[in-house]
Amino acid sequence: MPEQRTPSGIAAVIPAMNEAERIAATVASTKLIPGVDIVMVVDDGSSDDTGTVARRAGAEVVTHRKNKGKAAAMMTGAFAIRNREISEAGPGETPAHRALLFIDGDLEDSAVNTAPLAAPVLAGEADMTIAILPAQKRKGGGFGLVVGLAKKGIAELSGFEATQPLSGMRCLSREAFDAALPFAAGWGVETAMTIDVVNAGLRVEEVECDLHHRVTGRDLKAQLHRAAQYRDVARALLVRRLAARRAKAQK
Repeated sequence: MPEQRTPSGIAAVIPAMNEAERIAATVASTKLIPGVDIVMVVDDGSSDDTGTVARRAGAEVVTHRKNKGKAAAMMTGAFAIRNREISEAGPGETPAHRALLFIDGDLEDSAVNTAPLAAPVLAGEADMTIAILPAQKRKGGGFGLVVGLAKKGIAELSGFEATQPLSGMRCLSREAFDAALPFAAGWGVETAMTIDVVNAGLRVEEVECDLHHRVTGRDLKAQLHRAAQYRDVARALLVRRLAARRAKAQK
């Protein structure tokens, strides 16, 4: 297990695409989280004014000219934070070591309620925390196929019983982030992250958070979105199954 250091603060990373209507409220709410001194929005190829609105709301913004997917946006934000920490360090000084708090761009005023995710990581009691969301007030959602696939795969490959395996609100120590690299592509990122962090021998906790986000419906667009989620989760699980088999065969 790598040598661990207690994080010195919190950097919030918000991957977002076409969230101009919600991103200002999300940024403003995120800035209220105790310990957060950087709010970094990664505008992932938006066709609207997501980046401009986020900047006006007080966020630092990194822009992908073309959409690269959630996983790529998360890594872009995290690497930008790391570069900032290195540049802020004086000669001979060890760079700061912030925890990374990943927040979805559509949480609006409820984003501040991700604060409980940071406490165990800052205290050195957990390496990664995952938000458990309450039942959403808005109607919609899928049929549980992607969630079921992710739950079963995480349990099979790591032994961890995930309550909400697709939850995107997470706080990671730098060691947990490094253990999860490279991130699985697209919507498989959360499933793969849990497996990789647990299998690295790091501590993962689930934390209840009162969060509310946009719920996808059941129209054609929503069904295509869920099909993409299923594809990405299945791909992430397959990659890890094959790796586990190779490791077993080499013993």
